[in-house]
Amino acid sequence: MVVDHNDELLARAARAFPDAVVVPNAGAPGLSGARNTGWRRAAGGTVAFLDDDARAAPSWAAAVAAAMRAPGVVGTGGTISPIWTGGRPRWWPEEFDWVVGCTYRGGPSGVTDVRNVIGASMAFRRDALVEVGGFREELGRVGGGSSGCEETELCIRLHARFPDRRIVHDPRIAVQHRVPERRARLRYFVSRCRGEGLSKADVARLSGAEVGLSTERAYVRRTLPQAVGRNLRQAVRGRDRWGAARAGAIVLGLAATTAGYAQGRLGAW
Repeated sequence: MVVDHNDELLARAARAFPDAVVVPNAGAPGLSGARNTGWRRAAGGTVAFLDDDARAAPSWAAAVAAAMRAPGVVGTGGTISPIWTGGRPRWWPEEFDWVVGCTYRGGPSGVTDVRNVIGASMAFRRDALVEVGGFREELGRVGGGSSGCEETELCIRLHARFPDRRIVHDPRIAVQHRVPERRARLRYFVSRCRGEGLSKADVARLSGAEVGLSTERAYVRRTLPQAVGRNLRQAVRGRDRWGAARAGAIVLGLAATTAGYAQGRLGAW
């Protein structure tokens, strides 16, 4: 268990979890530094990561191990289901569940090769992490910030370094991800979308726009237009009056993400 530059929490965690190895983040503040601290302290051939607000299914470790035993697999991740502490907002489209770090509608389903996994639940070969140097500590969330994509950039580097290896989505690797009420608000939704755009600009700068945005292009061209049409039809036909609100949220989320990406690219230039 890695505690991110918080001495009081470090002491509390060490007392509360005497069977765990509780260590301070030895890197830069934030997720990337904490994850690098964790895998560098780990001794196993596979390193699995779990967010502090995620709850693993009883079969999680066994499912990770099974997925990593498949031929050529260097990394894996699975299904991340949101647990909305205050109830899921009716206006929130499933296509934007990635905003709260969860599996989203239009994403991978079934056992399939993917460009990247979602950070709340993932695993990699330790020797591969050693080879590529782990997570870039200038990327990723710090404190309550809205940036991310450190796992995306890492997966892209793994693909480049090991072109004959695979990163696999396996839905049997299941976790539940807690979503507090403050993250179920429109303000957070917009802020997180903008932060994702900024982060995607960093990934495109580091990895190239072709591979850095390959998954996102299909999502924007197919998934989102279909979602807008489906939700508007539900509203017009009287099946779900919240359909129009979800369609509006999709447009707003895409606009905020695009604005963040443009801001990030302009800042880089």
